[in-house]
Amino acid sequence: MGDSFEQERREFIRVKCEVPVRYKFLTKSRQDPALDNIYEGTSTNVSGGGILLNGKIPNLSWIPDLLMQKMVVGINILLPNEEKPIKALTRVSWLESMDDQTQRCAIGLKFKEITAEDRDKIFKFVIKAQMPS
Repeated sequence: MGDSFEQERREFIRVKCEVPVRYKFLTKSRQDPALDNIYEGTSTNVSGGGILLNGKIPNLSWIPDLLMQKMVVGINILLPNEEKPIKALTRVSWLESMDDQTQRCAIGLKFKEITAEDRDKIFKFVIKAQMPS
């Protein structure tokens, strides 16, 4: 029993796919003109619990507030074959290092508020993406 390994535990199945995402940073504790902007990024995987967003954080001083959930991220996920975007309020679970050239980083977002209807659309998308073509 000398060997130990770490097993990844996930509440929801996720699929790797590139899906466009529009997002906005939301907080009551800061005044910053960049908070008024809507940003565009890409999700590199989607699950019923959240997404992995590849996008920009316009102000690096926001990172502590994002990680301590003093700032949240409102997202619109543009799933294929859906007329309307999936809307959700998310919290940042983790961040990966930033690419100096693109100023983008991987941001793990967990759903904080999402309608049952929108979560069902994500579940259906995930199930369909796993089916053989």
